[in-house]
Amino acid sequence: MTPIFRRLIAALTLAVTGLLVWPLSGGMAQAQNLFSPQIYVNDQAITGYELQQRARLLTLFRAPGDPQRLAREQLIEERIKLDAARASGLVLEEDLVRDGMEEFAGRANMTADQLIAALGDSGVSQESFREFVRAGITWRELTRARFAARVSVSEDDLERATRALTGGAAVRVLLSEIILPVTSLEDAEAKQALAASIAESTSEGAFAEAARRHSAAPSSSRGGRMDWVALSELPAGLRPIVLGLAPGEVSDPLPLEGALALFYMRDIEEMTVPSPEYAAIEYAAYYIPGGRSEAALQRAAQVRAAVDTCDDLYGVAHGQPPEVLERGSKAPEEIPQDIAIALASLDPGETSTSLTRANGQTLVFLMLCGRSPKLDGEAPSVEDLSNFIRNQRIESFANGYLEQLRAEARIVEK
Repeated sequence: MTPIFRRLIAALTLAVTGLLVWPLSGGMAQAQNLFSPQIYVNDQAITGYELQQRARLLTLFRAPGDPQRLAREQLIEERIKLDAARASGLVLEEDLVRDGMEEFAGRANMTADQLIAALGDSGVSQESFREFVRAGITWRELTRARFAARVSVSEDDLERATRALTGGAAVRVLLSEIILPVTSLEDAEAKQALAASIAESTSEGAFAEAARRHSAAPSSSRGGRMDWVALSELPAGLRPIVLGLAPGEVSDPLPLEGALALFYMRDIEEMTVPSPEYAAIEYAAYYIPGGRSEAALQRAAQVRAAVDTCDDLYGVAHGQPPEVLERGSKAPEEIPQDIAIALASLDPGETSTSLTRANGQTLVFLMLCGRSPKLDGEAPSVEDLSNFIRNQRIESFANGYLEQLRAEARIVEK
């Protein structure tokens, strides 16, 4: 891998493993097959070439999961999104697309031309990258236009969030959780329906029963009940969602990597002593093949019995490929949301097996190593905080809108 892509991967928030190699040449029949339609979405074709290009792009960006499967999912969703944009009359100016390409490349301290050249050297065309960016910007503009008027941020929202997020007052919450693993595209529809049903729960008892029956979180045996947790220990993206819940309310289903999460607010309180903000959180992830199979869960139980600290996992992983164990220290905002949610309920040395990777085929044995307090820092501006809360709420509406569009779409795979 070239230095330019090491820098790109370090800067981008997407994260994947492995490097796939596709043949760059072949006979006429292969070329014809490559450009033939593989999927139809609302009568719009997705070709084998588009699938190949997107899988390469995702591999280079280290996106989580199987790049080829993820390419199919993304391109199907993008056709649905672009179809909705056309129906609403939204046409994106090319200048906006170019600005988006510059913004994307800027995450790695590169220009768009530098990134395009680097992608080209690895077999990804400029047009493939452009369409990847175009779809993202189009969806952002469409959902802002559709939902921005429905989202408001009150003075109470800002005051409460400012005090909670900056140490002016410490807020802690008493939540119950449900983590629904999603193992395939077919399984996703059933889990979405189940999550929507659970989200209508009006009592803690009903939520607890659903947790015992369906949740993959360690708290399932306790009806999903978590201990008191400081708001500052929750992932940044989850805090506004939690702050928007009153006791007795259930969050909308929250999409995670290979799962859906729901949270029930049992209680919330302000504390007189502010809870600490964290500059970095150190954790380790040991990957066990087999997903949530009985054998994989038994292996996880064996590992749990054999380790007390993150250092002990080096012995567990000895002699295995290096990619089975990941360990690092990251700023809270850099941690993938599903991992951050799982870590929030752990103390150092505690573990979780609620997560999977590779479309449910790999079990994640997650251990919290420690948290480093933030020593000082400035509070976010009112504008930044308002935009953050507003964007989170728009995203929640957008996710529900996409689920509706997908349920109505005509998708035919060859």
